[in-house]
Parts: sequence; structure tokens; C-alpha cells
Amino acid sequence: MTIHPAVTPSSTPVAQTIIDCDVHPKLTSVDDLKPFLSKRWQAHLATYGLRYRMGYQDGNPYPKAAPASSRRDTWPANGGLPGSDVGMLRDQLLDLYNMEFGIMNPLWPTGQGVLGDDYSAALCRASNQWQLDLYNEPEPRLKCSICVPYENAALARAEIEHFAGDGRFAQVLLLSRTAELLGQRRYWPIFEAAEAANLPVGIHVFGYSGQAITPTGWPSYYMEEMTEHAPSAQAMLTSMIFEGLFERFPGTRIVLLEAGLAWIPALGWRLDRLWARMRDEVPHVTRPPSEYLKQHLWVATQPMEEPENKRHLVDIIDWIGHDRVVFSSDYPHWDFDDPRHSLPPHIDAKLKRAILYDNAAALYGTAR
Repeated sequence: MTIHPAVTPSSTPVAQTIIDCDVHPKLTSVDDLKPFLSKRWQAHLATYGLRYRMGYQDGNPYPKAAPASSRRDTWPANGGLPGSDVGMLRDQLLDLYNMEFGIMNPLWPTGQGVLGDDYSAALCRASNQWQLDLYNEPEPRLKCSICVPYENAALARAEIEHFAGDGRFAQVLLLSRTAELLGQRRYWPIFEAAEAANLPVGIHVFGYSGQAITPTGWPSYYMEEMTEHAPSAQAMLTSMIFEGLFERFPGTRIVLLEAGLAWIPALGWRLDRLWARMRDEVPHVTRPPSEYLKQHLWVATQPMEEPENKRHLVDIIDWIGHDRVVFSSDYPHWDFDDPRHSLPPHIDAKLKRAILYDNAAALYGTAR
């Protein structure tokens, strides 16, 4: 967390215009989606609730010291949850940090990963309309993400096509823990539709795979879950490269949210070495894997590893690409990154501006 305790927010205005790629709106209750559901699905929700491929669905996986995983000052006075009050979101984020826009990534409950394909699709449509009506309409700087029922790619494609061309939506949103690795062909219609709609695909960590979140079982502690996001993302990107996803859909733009970034060069080095030795196994992969990473991957800053020698972070960004790192605050969550302090001070002004604004402006140009 990089909130500076000695800084009074109102006394330190931000001159640099910023684009925030990871803002979390929040339902006060799943019942908030009812106005956007048909009578059939309202009754289904009331009778059966939400069911996933895994247990622990009603528990809170976040630290008990940070209820709802959020900053204490983001709890609305009206009793809602952090992220549910548009006025507070405007004051504490968009206005305070001089943001041109922020991209909303609703995490739960949106319908993504819910069992029952048609039910999942209905909930995703409700979540998309909820973003439009309750957030984008009163505050157009809050751009929506298209939530899709990703375990049924045909229905997910239909949801993307429904909102294609609507500039209020900035990207397609997936979660990283899907039932199978996201490079598998069963998911390709999602990327095909996103490419056709000229939309990036934001992939946020978490999800409902139905499997343990590490390759060898369930962890005991919250910190273990937080560090597992990086290896999960590595497996996902490796799958995308070697299954040939980027060859098949060359316009694909992946925005990786909340998985860190320092591991990306090491992944590229290892995959390049393997590909050089065994490329005959994957003749459809025509270039070194690192080239696919550098061409198709954008990565959001929060959380960003903090090496002892801060200049090592610049070396990492040099490898990833100065035009491939975008700022994310993770508002209103407990590990929120304040854009005034989250980047190392020795990053030069040009790179800082690129991360805080230019890269996202180019990536999400159609949503501006």
C-alpha cells in the first residue's frame, strides 16, 4: 500500500492527468441486480442463490483487519459497501487525482463463473447494465467493462457483440482462474469477438476454477493466495502463447490486472529457451515467446514489486516496454496505490507520464 500517511489529500492537488485501469464498483447486495433481471432469473436468484464450481463462496477471503478488503475511509455514510457510492468514488478518486477516466472492474457478484450457462449470462447482462445505469450515467468518467459468462464462449461472444461499438465500455473483463487454461480453444470465441470489437481483454486475478488455487493444493494463509496470482498468470500466458492464441488473433490485447510484473522477463527468458530447443512441438508458434509477451501484453501497476535497489524496477519495465505499463489504483481496496507515491521517484518524467496516462490513452483510445 502506498498511501503516504503524512500527506493531506486536499492539500496536494495532482497536476498530471491520470487514467486508472482498475477501479472496483461494488454491489451492496446481489439483490441490487434484480431490477436488471427478468422475472424468471429473479425467481431463480431468490430460490437458488449463486452457485460456483468451488466452495468458500460466501466467506470473505480477505484480511479480517480490512473488512470488505477496503480502506477504512471508503465506507459510505449511508451504510453501503466501499465502491457502492458514486459520489464518494468521484470525490476520493476521480477529482482528487485529476483522472480523465477510470475503468471499472466489478469482481463479485457479476455472474462470471456462476454455474448454469444461461443464468451466468443473465447475471452478466445485469451487471453490465448496472454499471451503465448506476455508475456511467451519473459519472461518464467511469468506463464500464463487459462482464461475460466466460465458461460458455458462445454466450460470452454474444455478450461482447451486444455492447460492441458502445464507447461507454472500455474492455472485455475476465478472471484469471477459469475452469481450464485461457489459451485453450474453447475460449477462443471470446478473443475473436474482442478483436472484432477492437476491445482489449482485461484479465483480473481471482475466479472460480473449481480447483485448488496452487498446483499442489490449498494454501493456509491469505498471503499465500496473494502470491499465487503471479504463477497463475504465468500458466495462463504460457497457455495463450503455445496454444497459438496470438497467432490466430493477432489483434488481441491482454491487460493483466493485479498480478504483479517483475516475473514477466524471467517468464519470457525461460519460454524462449524452451521454444528454441523444442519448437518442433509447436510449429504454429512462429516467433520467440517473449515477442508475443511484448506485443500482446499490457500490465497494470498495482501491486508492483519493490526491489531493494529501486533501479531494478526500471530494468524490468525496460524489458516489458515503456509503452506496456499502465497505472492502476485498485480503489477502494486496502492495498490502494496513490498515484502520487506509487511509482519510484527516480523514474524519469517521460516514463512516469507514460505509465500514468499516455499508455492507457493509447490502449483504450476508443473509449475516450
